[in-house]
Amino acid sequence: MIAARLKGYFETSLADLTQPTRSDWIFALRTVSAGLIALLAAYALKLDHPQWAMMTVFIVAQPVAGMVLAKGFYRLLGTLVGGVAAIGITTVFGTNPWVLVTVLAVWIGICTFVSSLLRNPEAYGAALAGYTAMIIGLPAFGQPHLVVDLAVARCAEIVLGIVCAGLTSRLILPKLASDAIVSRLKRCILDLATYAGGAFSGGDPATLSTLHRKLITDAQTLGEMRAYARLEAPSFAPRAHPVRRTIGQLLSALSAARALHSHAAPKNAALIPVRSELQSLVSELATKPGALDDTALWVARLDAIAGNARQMPDASTDQGDDRVGTITRLTIAADFADALKQVLRGLDALRAPATRSARGSRQPALVVHRDYAGASRNAVRAALATLLVAAFWLTTKWSEAAGTVILVAVVSSLFAARPDPVQVAWGFFKGTLLALPFAFLVGQIALPALPGFGWFMLFVVPILVPTALVMANPRYVGVATAFAINFLAFLSPHQAMTYDPVPFFAGSASILVGILLAIGVFIVVLPADPWLAANRIVRAMREDLARLCLHERVPRRSAFESLAYDRINQLMPLVQNAGQKGDAVLGGGVAAVTVGLEVLRLRDASQSHAIPSET
Repeated sequence: MIAARLKGYFETSLADLTQPTRSDWIFALRTVSAGLIALLAAYALKLDHPQWAMMTVFIVAQPVAGMVLAKGFYRLLGTLVGGVAAIGITTVFGTNPWVLVTVLAVWIGICTFVSSLLRNPEAYGAALAGYTAMIIGLPAFGQPHLVVDLAVARCAEIVLGIVCAGLTSRLILPKLASDAIVSRLKRCILDLATYAGGAFSGGDPATLSTLHRKLITDAQTLGEMRAYARLEAPSFAPRAHPVRRTIGQLLSALSAARALHSHAAPKNAALIPVRSELQSLVSELATKPGALDDTALWVARLDAIAGNARQMPDASTDQGDDRVGTITRLTIAADFADALKQVLRGLDALRAPATRSARGSRQPALVVHRDYAGASRNAVRAALATLLVAAFWLTTKWSEAAGTVILVAVVSSLFAARPDPVQVAWGFFKGTLLALPFAFLVGQIALPALPGFGWFMLFVVPILVPTALVMANPRYVGVATAFAINFLAFLSPHQAMTYDPVPFFAGSASILVGILLAIGVFIVVLPADPWLAANRIVRAMREDLARLCLHERVPRRSAFESLAYDRINQLMPLVQNAGQKGDAVLGGGVAAVTVGLEVLRLRDASQSHAIPSET
């Protein structure tokens, strides 16, 4: 059994790595080309650390142009904020080394706290602002007059890399976020139709649960892609509002489909026609080739179904023993039809953009979960780890330990908010360790003997192109990215490369030790407990349900729904390996959404006097 699983795993992994797609090749060649252009420009500008320009290209590299621009923008913003902080901290506290490293550690803690409350790429920019101050401040230790020059040089190197990556991603066979949104929304609609078809016909619970979770994740991804598309093309701004509306309607349709699945309709004359029409429609939508090429027919059918569902059933109709339940189910069916109709209209709006003046309806509130307790823990851990390693550096006066301090600050802040930071940091270490022999062979053996940019390309391109191909695979992107950036960090390319192995191995050792220390910090200092984080989310969902019942102010449906689904999305990686216990937690979270929406329905009905006050 174990041998068969291992064989299947390795066969799948090998297939993933040896069968890159056309898009993967475009991404790899574009990324390596941008990196070489950035390095050549850094040589021409005589920058002190030209490798940072090339490293930045690989750091911000993404398959979609908007994602590159977003990560590049927040990398630039984080670098500028970190540079200003480094100048201020070093100028004020530079005369006292212990106070200096303490203030830098506190700054890293603050930035880690903010980063833990944000999402990519904003979170990346906040973390970068923290450790950039350390990267600039430590080399200026004892020489505070150099801090401005160091900050300007680093910002120039980062800007150069961002410009090269952004231009190539936008101009060379670009993959645009605006196009990706349309294709992803189509997949979401078809998945929603498949889910609804299974829900209405009593499909396999495990399959429906998996599809339900996928739809939640895809809805969150659509929100992220919306921000990327606005960055890559300002002309997309008028279409950003339909995307936001469509995400809200997609979540509403998902909730309604699950509610209809949870409350199976009794066999009565009022419910059977509506349910049959819905089941027929979603089944056709999910299976018909090119079903979304023209949505007019589907919209018309959904309009008719919603109208039929909202007609009050005649009292003489056979409705079983539960007339109120029948009316409720009909109302939910109408809600599903209306929501799916709006999703289809949203798809049309994306394919044929409306003018700015066409925007009139109120935008749904899309709210995200903030874990302040987890952010505080991450901040304390990052600050404490940085301070302890910095204290070791100051006490021993080991010059190479400065690199270790920087790596501890980077890893303990950058990976702090991940569900399993130890696993992510370990992947980063593996990629870094794997890069070491390649960097030694190229930087210490080949290039000193064969100098020149042409030889550099000849040796580096065969290494970086396969690396970029692996970066295009989501399963290995972390290890591959660590390999690429640390290969360049170890290599430290300059126009005149010399054989000097002692500093090479000393600097490499400081980087590897720094990563290992950061992993140890994640394990020992305030270790992340997925179940504690999951319990905080569950407790927040319970408190939301209580507030829905007790508070006079009734929140907007879209605000409650988007926040609840965002919390479920945060729960998934925390409990995915917990078996039945994890499934129970996720099931409870989804049930909380259903209960909350019904409470909102009752509150709205009460406020509109649809329910007599005496009831």
